[in-house]
Amino acid sequence: MSLNATAQKLMETGKGILAADESEGTIAKRFTKINLPNSLDLRRDYREMLFRSTDAMKNYISGVILTEETLEQSAADGTSFRAMMADADVIPGIKVDRGAFPMPGDAGEKITEGLDGLRQRLQRYATQGAGFAKWRAVITINDVAPTRNNIRANAHALARYAILCQESGIVPVVEPEVVGDGDPGNHSMERCAQVTSEVLENVFKELRLAGVDLGGMLLKPNMIMPGINSRDRPTVQDIAKRTVEVLREHVPAAVPGIAFLSGGQTDEEATAHLSAINQIKGLPWPLTFSYGRALQNVALRTWAGRRENFPAAQAAFTHRAKMNSLAALGQWEPALDQAA
Repeated sequence: MSLNATAQKLMETGKGILAADESEGTIAKRFTKINLPNSLDLRRDYREMLFRSTDAMKNYISGVILTEETLEQSAADGTSFRAMMADADVIPGIKVDRGAFPMPGDAGEKITEGLDGLRQRLQRYATQGAGFAKWRAVITINDVAPTRNNIRANAHALARYAILCQESGIVPVVEPEVVGDGDPGNHSMERCAQVTSEVLENVFKELRLAGVDLGGMLLKPNMIMPGINSRDRPTVQDIAKRTVEVLREHVPAAVPGIAFLSGGQTDEEATAHLSAINQIKGLPWPLTFSYGRALQNVALRTWAGRRENFPAAQAAFTHRAKMNSLAALGQWEPALDQAA
């Protein structure tokens, strides 16, 4: 399958991408909240619960972002996770960055690492069946950040990652996240719009310089929102309108699709904003979700580490996936969630 064909399949109408690529540290924090130890067996069982949600996976999910551990993993009965995805016609993906680390300097910024040895790793992931990859850049907003140096460094790393992915026949999901729930998180929606505009401008400049085929990649951006501690209180429609304005201005029409991150939003907020965005007509690309927490929150709490809770947890996950599928079509309404 060509890069463009894979990207198009990931953007299939009414479907989105499940981000199940939490690092060991992140999953440990999630498990701690429900009083679970971070063991290999529990991590496996949790992912198995999600991937065996047949209705959700077949009808609402086009791809799943995995970790190295999960890409190679099998369920308790020996069935590989990749086989489950093949049965559901879901494309397995892989998170390839090694995390965001403090950027040298005094601005409290981060730079994503993981380029060393990436070519060899991508070749291995391709043989293991990964059709796409993800690299997340973290852009901080505070009184002195982001600096031009940080934006350029992260944009350059995203471009190097993207061209290496395409060299290995893997679709790069390019994720420059302007963080809304960081410290202090008091910036306005307009400040987010300004920073996101500068970030996207730099990212696409670097992608072009690197020779990345824009038709064989996807963009995973933040929505245009105020910081989590901001006094700004825009409406759902305000956020949708401003998000679309920024994307129209800076994302080439050649990109096959945009899959938003949820970025600290509640489950229902992430769904509501996506639906409002998709009610705006005449967009040059399809817009869908690539959510982690906003798809998994209720399912994780319902599962609570017990295999006997699989059916109830799977029902919760399926409901959230269905709501976001409707949002990707611009058809979600609050009443649909309240009726559940």
